[in-house]
Amino acid sequence: MKQVLLAGVALGLLGMPAMADIKIGVAGPMTGQYASFGAQMQGGAEQAVADINEAGGVNGEKLVLTVGDDACDPKQAVAVANQAAGEGVVFMAGHFCSGSSIPASAVYAEENIVQISPASTNPDFTDKRPGEGVFRMCGRDDQQGEVAGKFIFENFPDKKVAFVHDKTAYGKGLADATMAVYEKAGGKPALYEAYTAGEKDYTALVSKLKSEGVGVLYVGGYHTEAGLMARQMREQGMDTILISGDALVTDEYWAITGEAGEGTLMTFSPDPRKNEVAKPVVDKLLAAGKTAEGYALYTYAAIQAWAQAATTAGSTEFDAVVKALDEGSFDTVLGKAEFDEKGDIALPGYVFYEWKDGKYDYLVQ
Repeated sequence: MKQVLLAGVALGLLGMPAMADIKIGVAGPMTGQYASFGAQMQGGAEQAVADINEAGGVNGEKLVLTVGDDACDPKQAVAVANQAAGEGVVFMAGHFCSGSSIPASAVYAEENIVQISPASTNPDFTDKRPGEGVFRMCGRDDQQGEVAGKFIFENFPDKKVAFVHDKTAYGKGLADATMAVYEKAGGKPALYEAYTAGEKDYTALVSKLKSEGVGVLYVGGYHTEAGLMARQMREQGMDTILISGDALVTDEYWAITGEAGEGTLMTFSPDPRKNEVAKPVVDKLLAAGKTAEGYALYTYAAIQAWAQAATTAGSTEFDAVVKALDEGSFDTVLGKAEFDEKGDIALPGYVFYEWKDGKYDYLVQ
């Protein structure tokens, strides 16, 4: 009788389905004018999944990555989120643009999908988050604006300063936050204006800046438009200093500007590539012909944090993972990571970088 029972157990085990794969996603601008950031995110995500699977997966199950392309378009981002839900994705590392992450977060919240954005800095993303499963692995525009606004006021007291933005959640939010700090310190902006993203000719704006005698231009927007402005200012004989935020952390900025980009300043978190703990990952990315700059390591870290939370929870079930993310501390390529009650990450603050000779590095003062 015992042998029969054992045989039945053996048959039952043989008849059991194999352990299911865990579907996770990464979403961002894989195409379009901001595709260089999508490439950063995808490269980081692919390496994180490969490394986690090589180490045994999550709770003994293998991660399978799906890639969503939102082209930094809000409607497309919502479509990507709905598609991810339909495919059974349990975690999304995304999106890049705040204007995409914010509307997509409503879908993830409704579908009980954990979302950690590696790059969306608009405060509303977490201040007004639609559910407890929304987090970010990067800083916020108000933190970035605090550093930039003070820096501009203290370092350029005799120059006229103009603030421009591209009308996006990211660009306008960053410009407004920076200008508010600049004004609070006692600065008086010479100009505050919006521009249209995607255009190639900013001659009219540059001419206006020149006529106003603007010596410092703060750009709330992305590298493509900022690069064109820098180039067109030099073409008009201007030596105006261009300052912007973390959307300039891509080699494509210099590809657009050439020598006109020399001296451009920008804020970004301390370069994660310089972290000793990140070196093995950086080496793997470079060996695979992928970039380690910008948000590659932030995406890698977002997946690390989720995977460690799921391991702690012993499950990929939404409530259990969210609880683990809320309460845990995670070892990532960015260093030790913890989330606050809003879903914001506690990381070192923003610092200034300068573009020189085709590369960006910490500003030496």
